[in-house]
Amino acid sequence: MIRLMSGAAALALMAGAAQADYSLTILHTNDFHARFEPISKYDSGCSSEDNDAGECFGGSARLMTAISDAKARTNNYLLVDGGDQFQGTLFYTYYKGKLAAEMMNQMGYDAMTVGNHEFDDGPEVLRGFVDAVEFPVLMSNADLSGEELLKDSIMKSTVIEKGGEKLGLIGLTPQDTDELASPGPNIIFTDPSDAVQAEVDKLTEEGVNKIIVLSHSGYAVDQRVAENTTGVDVIVGGHSNTLLGDMEGAAGAYPTVVNGVQIVQAYAYGKFLGELNVTFDDEGVVTEASGAPILMDASVTEEEDVKARIAEAAVPLDEIRNEVVAETSEAIEGNRDVCRAMECSMGNLVADAMLDRVKDQGVEIAIANSGGLRASIDAGEVTMGEVLTVLPFQNTLSTFQVSGATVVEALENGVSQIEEGGGRFPQVAGMTFTVDPSAEAGSRVSEVMVGGEPIDPEKTYGLVSNNYVRNGGDGYAMFVDAENAYDFGPDLADVTAEYIAENAPYTPYTDGRIKIME
Repeated sequence: MIRLMSGAAALALMAGAAQADYSLTILHTNDFHARFEPISKYDSGCSSEDNDAGECFGGSARLMTAISDAKARTNNYLLVDGGDQFQGTLFYTYYKGKLAAEMMNQMGYDAMTVGNHEFDDGPEVLRGFVDAVEFPVLMSNADLSGEELLKDSIMKSTVIEKGGEKLGLIGLTPQDTDELASPGPNIIFTDPSDAVQAEVDKLTEEGVNKIIVLSHSGYAVDQRVAENTTGVDVIVGGHSNTLLGDMEGAAGAYPTVVNGVQIVQAYAYGKFLGELNVTFDDEGVVTEASGAPILMDASVTEEEDVKARIAEAAVPLDEIRNEVVAETSEAIEGNRDVCRAMECSMGNLVADAMLDRVKDQGVEIAIANSGGLRASIDAGEVTMGEVLTVLPFQNTLSTFQVSGATVVEALENGVSQIEEGGGRFPQVAGMTFTVDPSAEAGSRVSEVMVGGEPIDPEKTYGLVSNNYVRNGGDGYAMFVDAENAYDFGPDLADVTAEYIAENAPYTPYTDGRIKIME
């Protein structure tokens, strides 16, 4: 006998089916770069007076409040980071990874991936950070078997339980980290898509069907990984400092959906907290995803205990960074979106400063990698802290000699990733050149002039750069075997500060030394 189900029974069954859906709020940050204190609209330091006036953004105290508020809005959340907690201010120079570990533990992070800057001081400092944090640090696309300090401390992936469900988390770092940082000779970085797929397959075999990749690889690479893999549900990105959402300046939708994968990123420097609300069905398929990066402006109050802790940590740094070294008549443009695509006034300043320091040594050309320029400087007094925020890496001046043909090869390398915002883009002094971004990488540079004369491929030229570039960083491998190389000049930040002081009040400028063809 067939019985018709009562209305109440049918509703109960439908409610049971609905309960099979699983909702998760993913809170995320990336590229924090030691911005424990509030930042200005230029992403550099912001005075306490300006902060009190409501003109600053970010800082650990605001981030703590925003995270606490976001957690209170949901009963099921995941807090993750897309890498590059290290480097960027005197806080990192002084504390290395210790203050980052302390703050992340206090905020309750569940996991993070390794960014390239986590390797700036080699495996030893990264290992200390990994030991100090109370959550897993992940990196799937690296063979760590030859690096004793890291092989047993960093996992390719992990499984954590949230709201009664298992989540698979996979880490990614840039494949060219060996060119971007100082990981040492014992780590082999591998293709991101292959690495992710291998971990997805492993997690799937373990019965995990909700998989989140924490990717410090850049927005473009994240989209390629989404296209080239199966089984990934969400990619939380970093590295390219990409803002996604409906606001002005956003590079795409939040989330950006590629091959069914929800891709998110939240700019950088703690200026935003990403908040993605995802619903999965019982097969682990995303059925709904929405959210937005939350701006950490003055409307977000600062958590008092964290504010006090950061103020305490800042005491040893204040004497250095509060010293006024010069004055600038206008803001000096150091925004990465500008400096990694064209001539910018910060690039001219740094390149001019380098060349000026060694001009009596027969040096004709200066090349600065734009990835080494980390902020703008606003008009008015310039403090040493601001200069160190722009140039935080403690790089030294390097002088060397190469042929004109090698100079052109270096410029081609510099513009080879212009569409991806690669940090290798060259800011120069003592020379001019033209770039055709539409041409194939390797044949984009033309009309190279040195001292007003066409460059001679056979001639030997004297160059100045920083020790990172001279030793092959950012793809400048052609400089590794340069003649008469000397990598131990003064600190680039000191050189730049002194140059601004000598030319105070400094007037920033561009003069067409790099021409970008339309």
